[in-house]
Amino acid sequence: MMIKVCGMRDAENIRKVERLGIDMMGFICWERSPRYVSEVPAYLPQCERIGVFVNQSLDEIQKQMEAFEFSYIQLHGSESAEFCQAVREKTGCKVIKAICISSEADLALAGQYEGFVDLLLFDTKCTNFGGSGKQFNWDILRDYRNALPFLLSGGIGPEDIERLNTFHHPKCLGFDINSRFEIEPGIKDTEKIKTFIKGIQTYEQN
Repeated sequence: MMIKVCGMRDAENIRKVERLGIDMMGFICWERSPRYVSEVPAYLPQCERIGVFVNQSLDEIQKQMEAFEFSYIQLHGSESAEFCQAVREKTGCKVIKAICISSEADLALAGQYEGFVDLLLFDTKCTNFGGSGKQFNWDILRDYRNALPFLLSGGIGPEDIERLNTFHHPKCLGFDINSRFEIEPGIKDTEKIKTFIKGIQTYEQN
């Protein structure tokens, strides 16, 4: 399973997390987030870089994409399918659309993005567009039958290894982790992430 670590901004912490062998690293470019990255860190990882935006303009997304050299743009607000396609065309990046879930009705929104984005991310619905540390009911995803693959997000913590190892869905590519692996907003605990990755990989090998 792929591992995405989101909410990074400190150069040395980025370097340490990268050494753990993660697949994706997210940088939050939304000013209202406590993990907002206000400037390009002195070190950027070689893994896939994801820029996270919330209801921001095409011009702002393009500007940050060029500064960070993002390979993916994650849209975490109320962006339409047409806007997602415009981002893909303007930036040349792959697009991840976050769908915030609290009920079965929210899952139905995913279908409108087929053909317009490359990947979905299912997160917990909250007032701050992610990073709440809270989980939604993963059983809701049993009804997901669309073609787009997805990452599972929303309050995943170090203690969830066993539960994640029993979560099976043919479209799930991996897990997005953030706030529950932090020492403080934007600074990750590398030992917790290392243990988490080992736990997931051990299951996959068995």
